Amino acid sequence: MTGPEDIGRASRLLFPGVGAFGTAMEVLKRRELVSPLLDYLQAGRPFLGVCLGLQLLFEGSEESGGVEGLGLVPGAVRRFPPAPTRPVPHVGWSGLAAAPGVPLLAGLEESRFYFVHSFRAEAGGPAAAAGWEAACSDYGGAFLSAVARGGVHAVQFHPEKSGEAGLTLLRRFLAGEAGSAAPGALPAAAAAPPLARRLIACLDVRSNDAGDLVVTKGDSYDVRPGGGDVLNLGAPAALAQRYADEGADEVAFLNITGYRESPLADAPMLALLRAASQRVFVPLTVGGGVRALTDGAGVAHSALDVAAAYFRAGADKVSIGSDAVAAAEALLAAGGARSGASAIETISAVYGAQAVVVSIDPRRVYVAAPGDTPHATVRAPRPGPAGEAWCWYQCTVSGGREARDVDVVQLARCAEALGAGELLLNCIDEDGQGNGFDSALVGLVTDAVGIPVIASSGAGAARHFVDVFNATGCSAALAAGIFHRREVGIDEVKRCMHGAGIATRLC
Repeated sequence: MTGPEDIGRASRLLFPGVGAFGTAMEVLKRRELVSPLLDYLQAGRPFLGVCLGLQLLFEGSEESGGVEGLGLVPGAVRRFPPAPTRPVPHVGWSGLAAAPGVPLLAGLEESRFYFVHSFRAEAGGPAAAAGWEAACSDYGGAFLSAVARGGVHAVQFHPEKSGEAGLTLLRRFLAGEAGSAAPGALPAAAAAPPLARRLIACLDVRSNDAGDLVVTKGDSYDVRPGGGDVLNLGAPAALAQRYADEGADEVAFLNITGYRESPLADAPMLALLRAASQRVFVPLTVGGGVRALTDGAGVAHSALDVAAAYFRAGADKVSIGSDAVAAAEALLAAGGARSGASAIETISAVYGAQAVVVSIDPRRVYVAAPGDTPHATVRAPRPGPAGEAWCWYQCTVSGGREARDVDVVQLARCAEALGAGELLLNCIDEDGQGNGFDSALVGLVTDAVGIPVIASSGAGAARHFVDVFNATGCSAALAAGIFHRREVGIDEVKRCMHGAGIATRLC
């Protein structure tokens, strides 16, 4: 599309949306797209809105107070209300309760689709009276997961990241099989499959001596066994596709090689993301080097510039590590006053909190009693070197090589306050041990924040995933080496979770 006139010439219109409501409306107005878009929509011509592309159809959103939407669908979009057992954003694979009379959704009611959003339109509101409600889902209450009338359809979830079910929906729309929607009464949202706990496969990526990107073990391991070439556990894009085919709910790439110092010049990593996004239809996260920097030519780039390059190449989320610790230290020093300049804030403001993951690398510091430290303590999973029964978790930077006087609860709460949408907990003490996740750490953080938490480090068996999901309120669990070495299969973990009664997406 090159201009407003192209909207009228389109045979069908697909409107994907990632970002903030107010920013999106400002762009539509600046490009003079509002009037031709409304003309197209009001004529009932074939249209599919995705995520923000659904929300913009409404009259307005709490996300950007005072900013009017397109106003095609009556009602407003509001933030999910806070609840102890319902972290926001709503991230993961939920099901639909679809109304009859919507061919686009027919037969997909038993499937799960990938959602990632903090704002939603409530079911049973003005949109219902106007005949727009096509499907609802449940997340602590019913919300609209699809609207439709005539040729206009929009979904809150991301079909392009929802595996085969999402691809089926997209094929129907592109083939002209969506028809004219005339939604009937919605069934109860409780009829939809519940939110699944997510299983994430992580790939540590670096270049070998030949300059090829390979999946290896990571910074904290000897990646050159016997002093030879970098240990190669597989080609990143092919391995990511294999994991997605086996049922991984998300794939994360961690850029651990030297070129993370200048990620905008890193053509191989950007090419990897482009290749993976063409083959992998689940969410992709990338971390490593997402920060403000000055390149070798002396040109300054913001963290937002780096994140934008990753997003354009196919990433859905970026992960921020050491830079988040510095931002938390600054926030604590300022008494909680935000500067608006941190990587978390700038990226979240443009792309939304759901696009920002903060990766935390804590290690245990043992104490004899909670009163021996001002930091948040828990009963240690195992006694310390002098028999200490308590510990606190000290945050580190530079891949765990440098400790800071910030505990994991302080960093987690600061990250949430700055606008992060998820937290990834990498327990240094358990990394590579195969003894299971540190549930004490995971539980400490999930109880302290209202955003989703991903457990990482320590998995050695399928039951370890069941253990951490049963012991804590974490939303997802991540592993790397056990999948790369085929010690544990993703399908094996999913079957174990299902057998234990933990909601999961089975492929």
